[in-house]
Amino acid sequence: MLSISPFRLAAGLACLAGLVLSTASPAIAAKPASQTDQSVSPAAVEFLQAQCIDCHDGPDGEGGFDIHSVSPDLTNAAALQRWIVIHDRVQSGVMPPPEDVELDPPTVRNFTEPLRDRLRAYQLKLQRREGRVRGRRLSNEQLSRTLQDLLRVELPLDDLMPPEQRVGGYVHLASAQSMSHFQLNTHLKVVDAALDAAFAKALEPASEWALDMPPEKIANKPKGRRNRDPEMRKGLAVIWSSGMIFYGRISSTRVPEDGWYEITLTASGLKPPQDHGVWCSVRSGECNSGAPLLSWIGSFEAEAEPQTMTYQAWLQKGHMLEVRPADRTLKQGRFQGGQVGLGEGEDQDLPGVAMHSLAMKRIYPGGDRKETRQRLLGTIPLRYNRSLNRSEVNVEKFNQKRDRNELRAAITRFADLAFRRPVDPSTIESILQLAEAERQSGATFIDALRAGYRAVLCSPRFLYLTEFADESGRLDDWAIASRLSYFLTGSMPDEELRTAADQGLLRREGELKRQTDRLLQTRRGQRFLVDFSDQWLDLVDIDFTEPDRRLFRDFDPTVQAAMLAETHHFLQRLLDEDRPVGELVGADYTYLNSRLARYYGLNESEADVADLNDQMKLVRVDPASPRGGLLSHGSILKVTAAGNDTSPVLRGIWVSERILGVEIPSPPENVPAVEPDIRGAKTVRELLAKHQADASCAACHQNIDPPGFALENFDAGGRWRDRYMQKRGNAYKAGAKVDPSFAMPDGATFDSFVAFRGLIAERDERLAANLASHFTTYATGQTIQFADRDRIEEIVANTRDHEFGFRSLLDEVIHSDLFLSK
Repeated sequence: MLSISPFRLAAGLACLAGLVLSTASPAIAAKPASQTDQSVSPAAVEFLQAQCIDCHDGPDGEGGFDIHSVSPDLTNAAALQRWIVIHDRVQSGVMPPPEDVELDPPTVRNFTEPLRDRLRAYQLKLQRREGRVRGRRLSNEQLSRTLQDLLRVELPLDDLMPPEQRVGGYVHLASAQSMSHFQLNTHLKVVDAALDAAFAKALEPASEWALDMPPEKIANKPKGRRNRDPEMRKGLAVIWSSGMIFYGRISSTRVPEDGWYEITLTASGLKPPQDHGVWCSVRSGECNSGAPLLSWIGSFEAEAEPQTMTYQAWLQKGHMLEVRPADRTLKQGRFQGGQVGLGEGEDQDLPGVAMHSLAMKRIYPGGDRKETRQRLLGTIPLRYNRSLNRSEVNVEKFNQKRDRNELRAAITRFADLAFRRPVDPSTIESILQLAEAERQSGATFIDALRAGYRAVLCSPRFLYLTEFADESGRLDDWAIASRLSYFLTGSMPDEELRTAADQGLLRREGELKRQTDRLLQTRRGQRFLVDFSDQWLDLVDIDFTEPDRRLFRDFDPTVQAAMLAETHHFLQRLLDEDRPVGELVGADYTYLNSRLARYYGLNESEADVADLNDQMKLVRVDPASPRGGLLSHGSILKVTAAGNDTSPVLRGIWVSERILGVEIPSPPENVPAVEPDIRGAKTVRELLAKHQADASCAACHQNIDPPGFALENFDAGGRWRDRYMQKRGNAYKAGAKVDPSFAMPDGATFDSFVAFRGLIAERDERLAANLASHFTTYATGQTIQFADRDRIEEIVANTRDHEFGFRSLLDEVIHSDLFLSK
């Protein structure tokens, strides 16, 4: 038996602490595993005993790991996962610690290769029998978009649903989805809301609401009135810079009904600072103390010369616009009593925004009234009922036979679209019987048809993705069409994709590439990277915290909007130009507007920021500048911070899992959280150095700490800092100097963020494998399993000639067995 220091071995085996099973699990020593394809080999068990039993013999084993608790039975899902972790730890050299015992390569191979083959063979057999991807339902966003596209309505239905649980960042993983009575009840409400909106749109007169307002109509502050609306100044409607809530609301823009509106605003800046314009926000809401939340619409930089901006936004009935200076670096006006009187801002010499004109009109981006009517009613004859001011079915042209035939034809056509594949007659018959029963009980034809549609939309075949496959696991064309469409657009297949599936074309050479190109150019597809990055990069959480204004005086909504735009534009360039994946972290460019460049503190020696305005523009940065690449984006730095503070642990885990593809396991349940002795620890580095001395933490922290410390020069708001800020009383003062230096697990060292970024950018195969894995997870609703690793490696290898290009990786994922198989 090898002689190993228990303490030092524990540091290397702490990673196995999560492998603990119930004491009721079969014991390795008492019952050796049989040589079957459903259990690990006796040789693997013997290896574990020989190498680990000295320190891990029993429930009190080092790091909380007891080898007797690891079942050899691979049908036990927990045991399967534990053997995968054991394989990875031994293969990587973490177990046992090389400074104590250095296993020779043949010994390692003799353990890992047979174990890998056994684990892989078992999972592949399981996938062939049950499918790699189990049944999964539409996420809130997918359900909302599908109903919108199916019924040609614009209602934001996901607002009617409760928030979804995110697992590993994703909301639609099949293994994490559930369905409760509460969710079923919510689904019924969502379906009813969508159908009500669709039939109203199809049968009732279209709204032609519109406004076209000159300054005197925008302003609502005559002399003697104090409110929060604009005032007239030299023939223009003006709002001054102030921190007062809702100052800038425009009461005359209150909309009469829910809907999408196009907003056209012409504005200029008043009394701007010498070096930039007046950055303003456009938001909407009820704008009163009982409803303080506002929805973001857009931002602009008001210059001396007037400019015209156009936005499209969903506005709820009774909501109005708020247009105001939103740059917190500007001088802020002070007004008494919570209201503003005419001229009160003028005397304070404040910057402001002057509105020259404002136009609004109701629009229908999801399809006009005719399209909704066609989707619901097809060629069913209608007539206008003047007394009801709406259209209705002309039943005088019907007899009993035609009544039934029209119901059958309409429900069949609708179900084919809703179920995303042809529907068998027996399914239609059951739904038709329900609709006919409604009709015979005295319901109108529309009400009977609506009941049939409601039954379709409450069917599992609509709510769940039905993915049929042949005996080899190959998806049929309709399943491929749905998987491709929900991957790239978050919604059901459109007419052209559905036609290709009907004709069996999707496995023909070049067809998937052609459909991918086309879908990415559609209205939904142009949001692909926004949707994907919301989950992959946690950007959906950017509003989760609000920085303390005393510490982050320059942070405001216009900055946050620009941060998101920076990341979205950056990723879009990588996709559009098939840029090498190394640029994901090592790019010498980014996207900026004048507000974000000023917030980052960039000058012309670091980047070409001289001609920026309120539009995002590709900007080259000096290679020595910390800006450039995803890890320097303010959006990323904000979502990986803890409110006002940064945490090397939080950021280190995020970079490891989202960028490098290194999974960090959760602490085991039977090992209590470690409270390291931090007496005398004056810096984050000193605190974590004490943390690393604990055996239960050290193994994971070798992956967490390098990226975590590398990012410490960025504060929680995404700005560069050389020193930490410490709170003393109600003020913040400069504290300890930031030290980003550290060593990578492979021994490579760095002394700055720029040096760390360079090290990571060179590991393009790892970056490519991680991106391909996240693409696959997002597309299929299933995380990468042990048996999938070879196929991920194949995807990466197929893109080597394209420098692991971003778009090349996307195409290879779509053409892979992982995507095209059940």
